[in-house]
Amino acid sequence: MTVVSTPRVPSVDLSISVVVYRPDLSLLARTLESLAVACAALERARPGFKAGCWLIDNGGFDSAGEMFETLSHAGVQCRLVSGHGNVGYGCGHNLAIAEVQSRFHLILNPDIDLAEDALVQAFDFLDAHPEAGLLAPRVGDDEGGLQYLCRRYPTLWDLFVRGFMPASVRAAFARRLARYEMRAEINERDTLWDPPIVSGCFMLFRTDALRALGGFDARYFLYFEDYDLSLRAHRVARVAYVPAVRVVHHGGGAARKGTAHIRMFAASAFKFYNRFGWKLL
Repeated sequence: MTVVSTPRVPSVDLSISVVVYRPDLSLLARTLESLAVACAALERARPGFKAGCWLIDNGGFDSAGEMFETLSHAGVQCRLVSGHGNVGYGCGHNLAIAEVQSRFHLILNPDIDLAEDALVQAFDFLDAHPEAGLLAPRVGDDEGGLQYLCRRYPTLWDLFVRGFMPASVRAAFARRLARYEMRAEINERDTLWDPPIVSGCFMLFRTDALRALGGFDARYFLYFEDYDLSLRAHRVARVAYVPAVRVVHHGGGAARKGTAHIRMFAASAFKFYNRFGWKLL
């Protein structure tokens, strides 16, 4: 495997990794622009606070120079890692996690918009709560609604109903899905401690905790790597859902992405349940 990369980013306070594969360039540009704005706000609030972004190219991406310009203007140091092929989502992030020198590390999807004060709010919370090793934000959708991305341990039936049944059928299982998605616990105001599972679209770790976990499990190519990492995170630190930290997620489910994604989803679900235990109903 040949890895082509830009020069190393020196030690920073916050490292950020973004994995892309044939990305939607407009969405990625929005993500990096919002990240630049959030990092600039963080530096104003905490003069001298340094951030660095690792962009991991799993294939089909050739616009790094343009994308990095906005980040560079905000004082964010940038590094591109490419040439390793499509190693999967978690393994792509692991390439960055293995080499970063930072106090905090943000795992970020390429389809996330950060609020301007998202990182300021996140670090205010982490400073006040040293027991927190993983922070999950309030995740909104394109219409401004709340996405319920904190989860209880899933049954196979929960996954099937939520991911693959049409909306008209899902309505019959609304109470069941509400419990799985922790709708009674998640809101716009209150911090929730130790939700079992949080979304991989935005996971802000203390780097020491993330390293203690060994990063993502390399057995997952795509899907369930965040479920796995969330469950293991409870072994080394507390997990917090913090709604003052606000982002918007533009992603979609596996069923809407075609049969290849459905197959990957099923393969990863099999690995997940083999590791943590099968729960049918």
